[in-house]
Amino acid sequence: MLDRFAYTAMTGAKHAMGQLANTTNNLANAQTPGFREMLASFRAVPVSGARADSRAFVVDSTPGSNFTMGPIVVSEDPFDVALVTEGFLSVRRSDGSEGYTRAGKMVRAADGALKSITGNAIVNADGGDIEVPEGTTNLVITPDGVVRGSSPDGESVYLGRLKLVDVNPRLLDRGLDGLFETGGVPLPASDRVRVRQGAFEMSNVNVAESMVDMIEQNRIFDLNIRLVQVAEQNARTAGALMSLSRV
Repeated sequence: MLDRFAYTAMTGAKHAMGQLANTTNNLANAQTPGFREMLASFRAVPVSGARADSRAFVVDSTPGSNFTMGPIVVSEDPFDVALVTEGFLSVRRSDGSEGYTRAGKMVRAADGALKSITGNAIVNADGGDIEVPEGTTNLVITPDGVVRGSSPDGESVYLGRLKLVDVNPRLLDRGLDGLFETGGVPLPASDRVRVRQGAFEMSNVNVAESMVDMIEQNRIFDLNIRLVQVAEQNARTAGALMSLSRV
């Protein structure tokens, strides 16, 4: 019985630490453009085995992400875009697969490629890359994602179109790089998603709520550690009583 008590408390402390790590990650990305808050919760897991049907352990789980829109920051940078509707911007990972993000801060790389601030190439609506030739001025990104600029001789030049996708967020999984994915199958471009040039969307993490969650998770961890200590004390007491009974 004492072993089961100690193990239950130990697993509770372990998974409280898991939730604390999740909340810490959210707070660390509170100023990351386009970051979606990671959600976490505890769930009960029944214990199998003889005479254990009425017992359950608690583990942490990350059921998904919070996809509510974050605040829009006006930057006046022509390379910045904020998605003002539901949807995602498509970027290309280093392995060639597509990832999806709400982070619309972009830069022109040294080779002329249009990239995200994390170094991922921005995907063109036709599946290729978007390049901004050296000397291009008056960069304009229309609400439907069309990218235009002026050549050195002043002529208007079509540079490409941002690949914007409209997908149910419940169908997306978060990758290890923070980008969302659909199991390796590229999504088609959508005409319904709209962007705003000269602005970008911030993280949707509520810092105050995350701090409250962190305090609560620390308390849960401390409580379970104290329960482990109680189990140890009870085991010592039981051992002493058993020793006295043999005298």
